[in-house]
Amino acid sequence: MTQTTTPSTEPAASPTSGTRRPRWPRWLTPALVVLVLVVLPYSAVNIPVLFDGPLGSPGSLQLIALCMVFAGLALGYDLMFGRTGLLSFGHALYVAGGAYGTQLAMSEWGLGLLPAALATLALGTVAAVVLGAISLRTLAFGGIGFAMVTLAFAQAGAIWIGRNPGGLTGGEEGLPLYTEGVPELFLGVRNTVHVYWLALAYLVLVAAVVWTATTRPVGRVWQAVRDNEQRVGVLGYDTYRYKLGAFVLASALALLGGSVHLLVTAGATPHSSTPEFTLTLLVMVVLGGAGTRWGPVLGGVLFTYLDQRLAGWGLGGEPMLVLGALFVLAVFVAPGGLTTLGERLPAGLRIRARPGSAA
Repeated sequence: MTQTTTPSTEPAASPTSGTRRPRWPRWLTPALVVLVLVVLPYSAVNIPVLFDGPLGSPGSLQLIALCMVFAGLALGYDLMFGRTGLLSFGHALYVAGGAYGTQLAMSEWGLGLLPAALATLALGTVAAVVLGAISLRTLAFGGIGFAMVTLAFAQAGAIWIGRNPGGLTGGEEGLPLYTEGVPELFLGVRNTVHVYWLALAYLVLVAAVVWTATTRPVGRVWQAVRDNEQRVGVLGYDTYRYKLGAFVLASALALLGGSVHLLVTAGATPHSSTPEFTLTLLVMVVLGGAGTRWGPVLGGVLFTYLDQRLAGWGLGGEPMLVLGALFVLAVFVAPGGLTTLGERLPAGLRIRARPGSAA
C-alpha cells in the first residue's frame, strides 16, 4: 500500500535567505552621544592641537559648552529655515533678547536666574507672536519681504542696544554677568563643569523638541508648506497658522539659548543682536545640512569650534577669512551639507544592504 504525502505549506529554505538583522534603534545614537558628553568632564584624555588641555579641563569644557549652545541655536533656526522654508534675518533679536532680558531681570527686578529666564521666555514669546504675525503677512509679496521685515526688526533692536552706553544695555561694551542673581553653582572656573552640563541640557532640550515636532503631523505640514505651500492651502490647511507656530517655537528656543549663552560667555554682548549673528546661524545650518536631523548640530559645532580655535593655530586676526574659504569648499564638495557626504561616496565604499533587508 502506497502512502501519499501532503505537500508542506512551509516555505522552502533558501540558501540566500537569512534572518533580518535587527535595525539600529533611532533613539540609540542620540542616547550614546548624550552619555559620552555627560561623562566627558571626568575624562583626562589630552588631544594635542585640537584642545589646549585635557577634555575635562575648564578651558576645554568652556569651548565644548559654547559649541553645544550654538548647535542648539542652529537646530532651532533650522526649524524655520530648513523645515518650514522661512528665511529670517532677525533670529538674533531673540537670542539677544534672552541674554539681555535675563540679565536685566536679575539686575533691575531682583529676580533669581531661573525666574528671570522664565520671565524673559514668557515676555519674549509674546513679542515673537506679535512680530511674527506682522512679518508673515509680508509673505504675500514673496519670501524676500519676510526676510527684509525680520531684518528691520533685528536691526532696530541692535541699534537700541548699541547706542545705549552706560544705560541698561551697556552700549558697545555689553553687560557683564550679574553674579548676585546667579547661584554659586555656575560661578567661577571650578564650576565650569556645571555650566557645561547646562549647555548640554539646552542642546538635548532643543533636539527633543525639534525632532519630536518634525515627526508629528504638524511637522509633516511644515515640510509640505516648505515644498508646496499652495497645495497645502488647497487641501484645507491654514498655512499662516502653521508658519506662525514654527516661527514662535523657534524664537522661544532662541530665547532660552540666549539665557544659556549669557552664562557660558559670562555676559551679554551687542554682537548677539546683529544681523551678522543670524547669518552665522544660517551658515551653520547650510554647512551641516538644512532640514536634516544632525546637519544643524554638526554645522553649529564645527563652525563654532573653528571660529574659536583658528586664531590659536597661528592664523592671526583673519579667522573669518579662513572660515569663509572652508565654507565655500564644503558647499562645493557637499552641496546638501556635510551630512550628505555619505551619499556622494563611490559605490564601492558604501555599505551594501543584504537582499531582502530594509535599506
